[in-house]
Amino acid sequence: MPNHRDAGRAQVREFLVSRRARLTPEQAGLPAYGGNRRVKGLRREEVALLAGVSIDYYVRMERGNLSGASDTVLDGLARALQLDDAERTHLFALARSATPTSGRQRKPAPSTVPASVQLVLDAITDAPAWVRNARHDMLATNRMARALYAPLLADLRRPANNARFVYLDPASQDFFQNWERTADDIAAMLRSEAGRNPHDKKLIELIGELSTRSEHFRNRWAAHDVRFHRTGIKYLRHPAVGNLDLTFEAMEFPAHPGLTLLVYTAAAGTPTADSLRLLASLDATTQPAREPG
Repeated sequence: MPNHRDAGRAQVREFLVSRRARLTPEQAGLPAYGGNRRVKGLRREEVALLAGVSIDYYVRMERGNLSGASDTVLDGLARALQLDDAERTHLFALARSATPTSGRQRKPAPSTVPASVQLVLDAITDAPAWVRNARHDMLATNRMARALYAPLLADLRRPANNARFVYLDPASQDFFQNWERTADDIAAMLRSEAGRNPHDKKLIELIGELSTRSEHFRNRWAAHDVRFHRTGIKYLRHPAVGNLDLTFEAMEFPAHPGLTLLVYTAAAGTPTADSLRLLASLDATTQPAREPG
C-alpha cells in the first residue's frame, strides 16, 4: 500500500497531467506546429514556457514534487493550465501538503457539532437546514431537513453520509432529479478535500469504499475534477410531495472550521414553497425531536 508521500505525489502528478491534457495549443495561444501531435493536449515544454519555468523544473513538478514551489511559480502554473478558482485552490492545497510544516497537519473533518450550532438549526423553522463536514457526513439537521432528506436518513448508519447515499443507494437516482450532476459535484468536492486533508483516515476509508463499490465513483474520481459548491439550485424529487426546485446557500462557520451550514429556500408563491409547507405539515407529528447526531 502506498504511503502518504507517494499518494500525495500521485495526486499531484495525475492532476497536472489531466489539466495539461485538456488544453490545446490553440486554447493556450500557441502555434501548433506539425500535423500529428503525439500527446493529448499541451506538451510539457509548452506548459513550462507558459508558466515561466524551465522544462526540468516543470517535469519535476509533474512527477509529483511540489515541495518548495513558491506562490509565484504556482500562480504561473495555474495561469498556464488555465485553472479556475477551485482548481487553483486545489493546486495550492497540494503544494502545502507536499511542503513540511514542522509536523503540523490539518485536523480531520469534525464528526460532531457544538450545541450552539444545533440551536442555530432549530431556530430556522421555515426552511430545511443542515450541517455537514467535508466528508459529507450529515452531522446535524433541523426538522425541515429531516423531512426533506428522509430517503437518505432511511439508512440507519450514522452519521448519514450524502456521498454514500448518492453512489451506493439506488433511491438517490429518484431523489435527485439531475443525479449525474449531483454525482459529479460530490466526487469533485471529495477530491478537493483529499487535496486539503490527505491524512484524514475516515476520508481515505470513505474514498476507498466508494471506489470499491461504485464504478460511477471510480470514473469520476479518475477525472481529478474539483469545484466549489457554495450556491445554486437543488432539483429534488421527494417521495411525499414530488418535485422541488430549491435554492441553496452553503456557509462555513469561522469559529468551527470544517463545518458547513446549508439552507434550502423557495420563493414565496412558487409550487416548491407550497410543497415545503405541505412537507412540514405531513411530518410535524411523525418525526423524532432531533436526528441525526
